[in-house]
Amino acid sequence: MAKVLIVDDSVFMRTVIRDMLQKDPTLEIVGTASNGVEAMEKISILKPDLVTLDIEMPKMNGLDVLRELKNAAWHPKTLILSSLTSKGAEMTTDAIRLGADDFMLKPKDIPQLRLVADELIATIHHLTTAPLTPPSREEVSRDQSKGKSAEQVVLIGSSAGGPPMLDVLLSKLPGDLPAGFVITQHMPIGFTAPLAARFNHIGHMPVKETENGDMLKTGTVLVSKAGVHTMISAAMTPDGKRTGRIIHSNAPMVHGVRPAVDKTFESAAQVFGKNTVAVILSGMGNDAGAGASAIKQAGGTCIICDQKDCLVYGMARSAIQKNAVDKVLPLAKIPDEVERIVMQIAEDSHV
Repeated sequence: MAKVLIVDDSVFMRTVIRDMLQKDPTLEIVGTASNGVEAMEKISILKPDLVTLDIEMPKMNGLDVLRELKNAAWHPKTLILSSLTSKGAEMTTDAIRLGADDFMLKPKDIPQLRLVADELIATIHHLTTAPLTPPSREEVSRDQSKGKSAEQVVLIGSSAGGPPMLDVLLSKLPGDLPAGFVITQHMPIGFTAPLAARFNHIGHMPVKETENGDMLKTGTVLVSKAGVHTMISAAMTPDGKRTGRIIHSNAPMVHGVRPAVDKTFESAAQVFGKNTVAVILSGMGNDAGAGASAIKQAGGTCIICDQKDCLVYGMARSAIQKNAVDKVLPLAKIPDEVERIVMQIAEDSHV
């Protein structure tokens, strides 16, 4: 049973979070705190496995709690619960740099509570049961400097429930694969930068938020910037081979989201054709189906995660409905399959 301490200066949020977590009998709420000073005292006494941590609080804010925890005798996992504001996004990025293990957005209205509850519980289980060993900063920096123009691409699409699954994929994929990686995760504006920063501490490949004009490099992961569509256009390597370049588009939302997975998938299929690998994880709605179909028609490969490992199965189901799925795999088996396909493409291209 995982012990959880809830830290938030709002009585309402402490009550809401407690009510959400109490639905899971494997989680024990050992206490609550209304500010950072009280939180540090209770962490020392109660020794929780995980702390849900608000950032803006009186006496001592969440960022100062993270600083204090660096020298504390007890080191719980920390899950930041951030407000949906530009200031919240900036402070979340700071929290990740200070060592926070993950972040989630607070529900903005009552109808969101049920989905947020399921995602919160899943995230807590992930953080408390699946410890990840981050690579050294030297290893990541070295891999980044060795990146070559990518001649194949791995695209990953996800939404609700996606970040913990992305943790698993990135932690298991080797850092020297001869492909570029693009993750399109539905998130509010401002929050894909802290997401990329967190992933950069987990995997063996360097991770960054997309910028307009980024070239796809082998062994490098790009996270689609929230608020714009991430399109991939054709570019040429110095030796005349085709690669891809990131183009940000302000085109209207697709499926009510921007970035849309479909936009990234469809544009990549036109550039990389049979050298395109798509992975669809947890997510609601129909985003990904049309893109997966485009990849399939171009000769590429589409993998979806088994439903039992997904919080929501809408995105994966949309690809099934388009008859665009090559394999359905448990999450734990996807990294090896991606590696196998990428290496096979590389081998075939040199025949």
